[in-house]
Amino acid sequence: MKDTGTRLTSLDAFRGFTIAAMVLVNNPGDWGKLYPQLAHAKWNGWTFTDTIFPFFLFIGGVSMALSLGRLAAAGFDKPTLLRKLAVRALLIFLIGFALNLIPNFNFETVRIPGVLQRIAVCTLLAAPIVVYCSWRQQLGWIAALLVTYSVLMLWVPVPGIGAGVLEPGKDIGAWLDRLVLGKHLWVQAKTWDPEGLVSTIPALCSQLVGVLAGRWLLSNTPRSEQTVWLLLAGLVLLALGSILDAILMPINKSLWTSSYCLLMSGWALLAFAAFYWLLDVTPSAALREAAGRWSRPFVIYGMNALFIFAMSGLIAKMLGFIKFTQPDGSLLPLGRMLYAPIRALPIAPVNTSLLYALLFNAFMFGIAWIMWRNKWFVKV
Repeated sequence: MKDTGTRLTSLDAFRGFTIAAMVLVNNPGDWGKLYPQLAHAKWNGWTFTDTIFPFFLFIGGVSMALSLGRLAAAGFDKPTLLRKLAVRALLIFLIGFALNLIPNFNFETVRIPGVLQRIAVCTLLAAPIVVYCSWRQQLGWIAALLVTYSVLMLWVPVPGIGAGVLEPGKDIGAWLDRLVLGKHLWVQAKTWDPEGLVSTIPALCSQLVGVLAGRWLLSNTPRSEQTVWLLLAGLVLLALGSILDAILMPINKSLWTSSYCLLMSGWALLAFAAFYWLLDVTPSAALREAAGRWSRPFVIYGMNALFIFAMSGLIAKMLGFIKFTQPDGSLLPLGRMLYAPIRALPIAPVNTSLLYALLFNAFMFGIAWIMWRNKWFVKV
């Protein structure tokens, strides 16, 4: 097994790229004026925006495999590794839940699920599989979980609706979310949640694919060969996802269907393989130096990914929560005030909306750069 103490520049860059993409799509100037690829697919299908969350889970899986490899090499036993992962999962969950509480702090209706909460639950569920199972067993877990999820979604009847109805609020996952979570669902839907209980099963598989990729990186296989197999595995998963989309379940991010899980895992493998080759593998010193220059902003973002994720969400909430009284007596959110001069520019509304998102991203990068410059790294 390779030395696990070396930090992969490619993983930091891929993580930073994903964070930058998340900040971009989450903070437009006008939610009604978006380029199609910067919005989620309305239901079935996918866009660039729909790649971001599964990329996070994949990256989390790779990081989990690498960090556990380092800890195991340092002599930590398996129960200790499980405790460390459980504590990490709890902290991530609490951060996500705290963000949901802001600004109203209403425990009666606060949304319990969320992006960070799903990452935390997937980390917790993946922990024993990662710590105690071989790579073959982990692959078996992925297959078994996807089959189980597909059976639940396609053949278990929903009371009053029937089986296999994959429409908003009509699937078995939405029914279970209403039963268990009640008023704590996503407020924009109220009848279902995109980070609900049942769809966490295939989301866990997205993370386990990352774990397998991380284990592959820890093998003694030459890095150039590792890259080729990462690319081939990505292409295979793309094909499997497309086949399942055609014959079994549509690609759907909100339901995290099996086809979506496989397709996005394929894209994650391909994207990471590209970063890995350019930043950690290529024998060309000139190419690696050039790649290092253009990827430096992503690396800086990726070094404090969780902090930037949480801070960007908090700032976005504050821009909507902080309001100023206007001459006519109305209240205008701070975010709308900041967007007003940009919206007045003589360019298309979709471009002013994008420009606001880019400026927000630049602001967040400024925070990440200051932290990187001062070696302030927030780890959970």
